[in-house]
Amino acid sequence: MYRLRHETDACHVGASSGSRGRGRTGAEALECGGGGAADPATRPGPAQGLVICAISARVSDGGAPDLVDRLWRPAFPAADLVSAAAGLLPRREAWDGHEGPRPRVVIGPGVLALEAPDLARRERAAERAVSRRRADVDALAAYLTEHGELPADEWSSSREITGWSRRSRARMVRRLAELDWSPLVGPGRIPAMITLTYPGDWEAVAPSGRVVKDHLRALQLRWRRAWGTPLIGVWKLEFQRRGAPHIHIFTVPPRGRAGELRRITRVRKRSAVGDGLPFHEWLSVVWADIVGHPDPEERRRHLAAGTGVDYAEGMRASDPRRLAVYFTKHGTFRDKEYQHEVPELWRRPGHGPGRFWGYWGLKVATAAVELTWDDYIMFARTLRRYARSQRALAVVTVRRVDTRTGAVRERRVRRRVRRFRRQAGFLVVRDGPAMAAALARLLA
Repeated sequence: MYRLRHETDACHVGASSGSRGRGRTGAEALECGGGGAADPATRPGPAQGLVICAISARVSDGGAPDLVDRLWRPAFPAADLVSAAAGLLPRREAWDGHEGPRPRVVIGPGVLALEAPDLARRERAAERAVSRRRADVDALAAYLTEHGELPADEWSSSREITGWSRRSRARMVRRLAELDWSPLVGPGRIPAMITLTYPGDWEAVAPSGRVVKDHLRALQLRWRRAWGTPLIGVWKLEFQRRGAPHIHIFTVPPRGRAGELRRITRVRKRSAVGDGLPFHEWLSVVWADIVGHPDPEERRRHLAAGTGVDYAEGMRASDPRRLAVYFTKHGTFRDKEYQHEVPELWRRPGHGPGRFWGYWGLKVATAAVELTWDDYIMFARTLRRYARSQRALAVVTVRRVDTRTGAVRERRVRRRVRRFRRQAGFLVVRDGPAMAAALARLLA
């Protein structure tokens, strides 16, 4: 049974420091004062007078559901509310194939987007892309027939990627607000922010972005084999000051011990690495095995401090807007911008980082409604005023030229974000269907 000293200390230790390697994770402290009895019915409750914080919240198979509900209150709108909100808006007549933009509003669980695409031009662009793709395939087939192999430099890129582009950040923010989060959020599911790092000599095991993506795919396969469920969540690639890559994953860690499903179902398969371990220990062992540094000392250090499981950060992302803010917060502060600078080793052609973010097992849940130009302009003006009232700030680079010497100085300042300057754009909110319903009442 945990002693009182352990109970009070757990509420003052950050999850990042207590969840490295085989250390104590943030999920292992909900039983602070709860004892270590195997039977949940005989397990005593929290000691009187102790404050259980989110960082030290542990969720066991027999934990108290009321305590879990107080710690984690998700507010992710359901996908069916999106279609219901779209039905409240007045619709424009169907497209008859004429040229010109068609204004519309796109509603998601946590986003409202205004756009006016030219559907006829979009169709022609899609047809040209298909034609180019067919021509490339025919050319590769002819080359393969003549030489017996594909050209060596066909799949390598000559671009030098040095950082995370602004467009990629905007696409990530909008996509995270458009996803249906029902596979992750729900009763009894406590999310966490998982961090995967690389050893000190990371160049030997992660020479390119493609190798890191292979490591992630290997983790997905081992996750399904050990826990019987696929890895569902969002991931993002960042870099440390020393240049080493690390990955953040927002997901719901499984409970129990690895390999239990195979023992329960009596499936005869050979035991895998990490079988019989709880999740935080399994993650450390499996990630060190996937990376597989050849130096025993580097591998030992990586096993001890190569992973982190932070339930406090996971529970802070209680709605689509807060989740998007977490994954982009490093881009809004100067001292964190280095995490998006690609190291020199990965700037060589064919060794780039590839995608900086992605998601697994989640689907987009959006509904688009075409509007008249009058309604569209009213929507844009209303959302612009709403965004201005939020007083959102962004870090921008300002250049100053000295008129006497001609020297150019750059400094980063905070400026108010301007939305819908050209009657188009998107706005991330906590409840997209509720905002769309309010705009429908405005039109009515």
